[in-house]
Amino acid sequence: MSAGGAPDGEVLARIFLSRVVEPGDEAAGRWLRERGAEEVARRLREGGPRLPGTSDKRWAGLRARAGRAEPERDLAAAREAGVRFLCPGTAEWPVQLDDLGDARPLGLWVRGRPSLRMWALRSVAVVGARACSEYGAHMAATLGAGLAERGWVVVSGGAYGVDGAAHRGTLAAGGATVAVLACGVDRSYPRGHTGLITRIAHQGLVVGELPPGDHPTPSRFILRNRVIAALTRGTVVVEAAYRSGALVTARAAQRLGRYTMGVPGPVTSGLSAGVHELLRGDAVLVSDAADVVELVGEMGELAPDRRGPVLPRDLLDPAAARVLAALPALGTAAPDDIARGAGTTHDDAVGRLYELRSLGFVERHGDGWKLTRQAVTSVRQAPDRC
Repeated sequence: MSAGGAPDGEVLARIFLSRVVEPGDEAAGRWLRERGAEEVARRLREGGPRLPGTSDKRWAGLRARAGRAEPERDLAAAREAGVRFLCPGTAEWPVQLDDLGDARPLGLWVRGRPSLRMWALRSVAVVGARACSEYGAHMAATLGAGLAERGWVVVSGGAYGVDGAAHRGTLAAGGATVAVLACGVDRSYPRGHTGLITRIAHQGLVVGELPPGDHPTPSRFILRNRVIAALTRGTVVVEAAYRSGALVTARAAQRLGRYTMGVPGPVTSGLSAGVHELLRGDAVLVSDAADVVELVGEMGELAPDRRGPVLPRDLLDPAAARVLAALPALGTAAPDDIARGAGTTHDDAVGRLYELRSLGFVERHGDGWKLTRQAVTSVRQAPDRC
């Protein structure tokens, strides 16, 4: 197991603290910044005056945890599971996590072979409801596959619903994906995703702040989301109700100055209500991977122009199109009537009618002209002019 070149004392102190301090504890982050990890670990082990910013009760709780922490054992368990520990400032550390300030992770446990730092440089978070709809699962999987095809890493939380669909869509396209867990990375949570998380560990990366064997709690899920937001260039929310952890990720992304995007859904769906609330603010509406990449990618990575299908009548010369539009939808019309409707002369109208006949738009009936079935269909498909 590599510690990224950091001193053994610093590594062991941070591993010790990952067992003692909860993720995102800003008071602990301030202690590390001001005193260093080894000094903070020593104070927690040996006792004495409590560190600033904490009550006697909380200090006693931290000291009780410190008495049970065994960093060497955690390190051995990590080696056994093929897990490495990353410290801030080392070669593989994603520097964008430093934007979290004192809420920055003490370190990260990583399962999988690729470089987290390199993958995070071109990554997007795709998050959303656990109890998502078929539409939400489809959109998440499609986004995952589309981002993978464009060379982007998809980051999510490994949960049921949107998270799992995004991971699966990415893997199905042969892409790179990262699962950020709220428990030890040697565990699979939820248990129903054991196969998926094992596959991610083999083909991508499984990442977390908690030491081997540690369990998830509701607060840890919420705090995990700040890592997803900070690690990536932007966050896409596929489906989310008003009270949703996915919205916590999106708001964290906004605070960090990352791009925030939302996939709209039916206005009658409670699962899309939170997304629509984001879209009423600073979030950007996206409908596919091309929209996402246009926002988070480099200059020139543009989404294609959006337009309806090109109809045969769209390719006509404007003068011919005016003559075609002058024919009634049903029945025949005389050349003089067609010429008046098109605002042209009798001879020009007749010439255009023969041109349109060669293209299959009109046919002659005695002295009159009428639309063919093809032309009638084309008229019905044309956009409203009102």
